[in-house]
Amino acid sequence: MNKEILRLAIPNIISNVTIPLLGMIDIAIAGRMDGGSDATIGALAIGTAIFNFIYWNFAFLRMGTSGLTAQAYGAGDKSETANLLGRSMIAALGIALLLVVFNRPIGRLAFMIMEGSPEVMALAADYFFVRIWAAPAAIGIFSLHGWLIGMQDSTTPMVVSIINNLINIGCSLWFVFGLDMGVAGIAWGTVAGQYAALIITLVFIALRYHDYVAQISLRKSFEMSPLVRFFRINSDAFLRTLCVCTVYTCFTAFSARFGDTILATNELLMNLFMLFSYMLDGFCYAAESLTGRYIGERNRTGLAKCMKLLLLWCGAVAVLFVVIYIFGWRQVLGIFSKSPTILACAGEYIVWILLVPLLGFIPFLIDGILIGATKTRIMRNTTFWSLVGFFALFFGLEGVMGNNALWLAYIGFIVIRFVLMLVATKGVSVDLLMDNSKN
Repeated sequence: MNKEILRLAIPNIISNVTIPLLGMIDIAIAGRMDGGSDATIGALAIGTAIFNFIYWNFAFLRMGTSGLTAQAYGAGDKSETANLLGRSMIAALGIALLLVVFNRPIGRLAFMIMEGSPEVMALAADYFFVRIWAAPAAIGIFSLHGWLIGMQDSTTPMVVSIINNLINIGCSLWFVFGLDMGVAGIAWGTVAGQYAALIITLVFIALRYHDYVAQISLRKSFEMSPLVRFFRINSDAFLRTLCVCTVYTCFTAFSARFGDTILATNELLMNLFMLFSYMLDGFCYAAESLTGRYIGERNRTGLAKCMKLLLLWCGAVAVLFVVIYIFGWRQVLGIFSKSPTILACAGEYIVWILLVPLLGFIPFLIDGILIGATKTRIMRNTTFWSLVGFFALFFGLEGVMGNNALWLAYIGFIVIRFVLMLVATKGVSVDLLMDNSKN
C-alpha cells in the first residue's frame, strides 16, 4: 500500500513544484526586460494574480472529475469511466468559451479591482488580453488531468507539466528577447506551453486509453441523471473553492490595513505555507485516487488501511516542514527578500506558520478523501461556515490584536474546518464514505 501511495503522490509533488518555479522564471525574464523596470514586474504580478484567481476557482473541474472517475474505474465500469471523460471535456469547453467570449468585461472588472500606476495597468492589460486565449487549453488540462488522476495515473500529468513548462520558458525567452514582444511575449509563451500540453495529453490518452476513448458516447455523456450528478458535485466543489479563494484574497486585503511592511511580511510567510501545501497536495491527490477506487471496488478494508497510511505520510510531511521552519525560516524567507525590516517583522509572526502544518494537514487530507468519495456537499458546507468563522474572528479581534488577529482568524478557519469535517463525516467513517446515497 505504501508503494501505491508513493507511486501516486511523488509525481503529483513534482508537478506541483514546477508551478512556483515557472513563476520565478517569468519574473526573472520580466526583470531583465527594459532594464528590469518595476512597471514590467508589477504588470506581470497583477496579470498572474488575476489568472491565478480565475483558474483556482475553475480547479473544481479537476476535483469533481477525479473522484467520479476513480469510483467508476474501481467499479470496473468502463463505459461510465469513458463517458466521464466526454462529460468533463464538454464542461471544460463550455467554461473556456465563456471566458474567451467575455474576456473584455472580465478584464475590465479585474482591472477595476486591482490598483497600479497607469503604466503598470497598461502592461498588465497587454499580458491579460493575450494570455486569456490560453483559457480553453488551461481549463481542458484541468479536466484531462482530473480524469487521469481518477484512472490512478499521476505520471502522465507530471510529464505533461514538465513539457509544458519547458515549452513555456523556451517560447517566452524567444518571444521576449528574440522577437522583442515585451510583456506580451511572456503571455504568448504561456499560451504556447498550455496548448502544447493540451495536445500532448489528448494524444497520450488516445494512444494509451484508446479502448476507453472508443467507448465515449455523446448520447450517454448527456444523459440527464449522471449529468446532473456531475454538475452538482462540481458546483459544490466550485463553491468550496470560492470560499477558500475568498479567505486568501481577504487575507491579503486585510494585511494592507497594517501597512506595507506587514503586507509584505504576511505575503512572504504565506509563501512558506504554499511550499508546505505543494508537498502535501501530492498525498491529497493520492487520497482522491485511492479513496475513489476503493469505494468503487466496495473495498472497505483497503479504504481503511489507505486512510491510516495517508494520515501517517501527511503527518510526517507536516512535522518535516515544522522542523524546517523552526531552524531555517530565515534562510527560506531570504530567498524572497533581503530586507532586514521584513525579516525582523517575520520573526514576530513566525509562530503562526509553525501552527499551520500541524493543524492543517488533517483537514487537507480529509479534503482529498471527500473528493475521492464525491462527498462534496460536506466540503462546501464546512468551508462556508469556516469562512464565516474567519470573518468573525478577524473583525472581532482586529482592534485588540492587530495583525495577530488576522493570523488567528486564518488558523481559526483551518481548525473550524477540521472540527466540522470530523463531525460531518462521523470521524471520517468508512461506512459513510461508502454510502453513495448521501453524496
